[in-house]
Amino acid sequence: MCGRYMFQPDRNPEIKRIYQLAIDNGYDPKTGEVFPTDETALIIAGQKQVQVVGMNWGFSGFKAGQSIINARSETVMQKQMFADSFQKRRCVYPTTGFFEWNKSKQKYKFNFSNDPETLFIAGCYNYFDNVPRSILFTTQPNESMIKVHDRMPLILSKSQINAWIYDNDFAAKFLKNDMPQLVSQEEK
Repeated sequence: MCGRYMFQPDRNPEIKRIYQLAIDNGYDPKTGEVFPTDETALIIAGQKQVQVVGMNWGFSGFKAGQSIINARSETVMQKQMFADSFQKRRCVYPTTGFFEWNKSKQKYKFNFSNDPETLFIAGCYNYFDNVPRSILFTTQPNESMIKVHDRMPLILSKSQINAWIYDNDFAAKFLKNDMPQLVSQEEK
């Protein structure tokens, strides 16, 4: 499901650069542990190249105060709430890892290693009352995730960011990609 993630500019030079770009563009993304509805740094399409902005995490839901934070990659093109945004407004969440909880409510942090490496998560955004809000995509879990949770984020490599944002064919095919193996750390 991916209900929280980390954004640590103080522990990762690449994230520090992304954070500074968001600040320079007039945004104030949350650092540390990012929760749904927080303003987060996002990579989106710019006029000539990608740009970094700040945007609240979560689409407005069907009930007052409800926030929808994830969309299943397998059905995103069929669901009315997400299809147009997927086609026209894809984005990328730069993170230093994400959290999941198992059925016993034990919290685990996932990344490529035990260090706060940069991990990019695919998503999209839309406007609600003229305010942009973002959502991230989840997919079937791989072996590194399945023991903890039945979903995992749709993870991009850095070299796939431009294709995800600008290339509709790539993005549609990527929804079915196998995800990289990750390392988990039990959180206290």
